[in-house]
Amino acid sequence: MDQIKIGRFIAEQRKLHNLTQASLAQTLGITDRAVSKWERGKGMPDVSLMPELCEIFGITVNELLCGERITMDDSNQKNQQLMLDMAKEIEQKNKTIWSAMWTIMIVCIIGLLGGLALAALVVPEGVWQLVAILASVLLFLIPCFYALKLEVSVGAYQCKYCGHKIVPTYKQALMAMHAGTTRYFKCPQCGKQSWCKKVINP
Repeated sequence: MDQIKIGRFIAEQRKLHNLTQASLAQTLGITDRAVSKWERGKGMPDVSLMPELCEIFGITVNELLCGERITMDDSNQKNQQLMLDMAKEIEQKNKTIWSAMWTIMIVCIIGLLGGLALAALVVPEGVWQLVAILASVLLFLIPCFYALKLEVSVGAYQCKYCGHKIVPTYKQALMAMHAGTTRYFKCPQCGKQSWCKKVINP
């Protein structure tokens, strides 16, 4: 979606309806800074606000997301293009989250190995060495829980037998046996248990 185009369209419709940014914001129960942000293409209206915004302007959600008025002749083509654009955005966001998850994991592993090496080589044997080792492990585990949250938030896990894509809860993913991002789940579709590979696009 072209946020600049959508922003210009919102500004045009607001002016067409003789509304100021402040009066539109008051009607929607938001700040005029939010409206200004939309119109400059720096952000998008929240999904919950879109129906009310469209009602005020007398437009459809599709027209809002396309940033232009749509005739009946153009409607199907615009719908298809909009769906493709949204799919691309979701895919890009998923890839960004996936990259962040791997970055966190790599940094954590390096940090853990560095912490253990320091504990073994620098800290004298005894209680303080044990404390240093436990602290290193703890500092490794905390970001790992966050990395798992990122892993679960994108895509799904694909059943080896029927291909069904499983979207588990955080707790289910945490409790499942795993090797990397492949986790052992019971498929709700075929009922078989298998090592399910992570696929980014569900």
